[in-house]
Amino acid sequence: MAKESVKARERKRKKLVAKYAKKREELKANGDWVGLDKLPRNSSKVRMHNRCKLTGRPKGYMRKFGISRVTFRELAAQGKIPGVTKASW
Repeated sequence: MAKESVKARERKRKKLVAKYAKKREELKANGDWVGLDKLPRNSSKVRMHNRCKLTGRPKGYMRKFGISRVTFRELAAQGKIPGVTKASW
C-alpha cells in the first residue's frame, strides 16, 4: 500500500490540473509559452499518474475499473465486482 502522502500528492495534482485546464488551453492556443511557464508545474496533465483508488499502487492499473490488477483479482475472487467471474474450462 502506498504512503498516504504519495496519494495526497496525486490528489493535489488532480485538483491543480482541473483548476488550470481552461487557462492552460487558452495560453496554448495563443502560443503564450512565457505565460505557460508561469503556471504551476503540477497543473500539467502529463505529471499525473494513474493510481489504484483503494491501495494507491502505481503499477498494474486497470483504467476500466480504476484499481490495480492485484486489488481487482482479490475483489473478483470475493465476487464483489459485478459481471466478473473466474474463468474455468
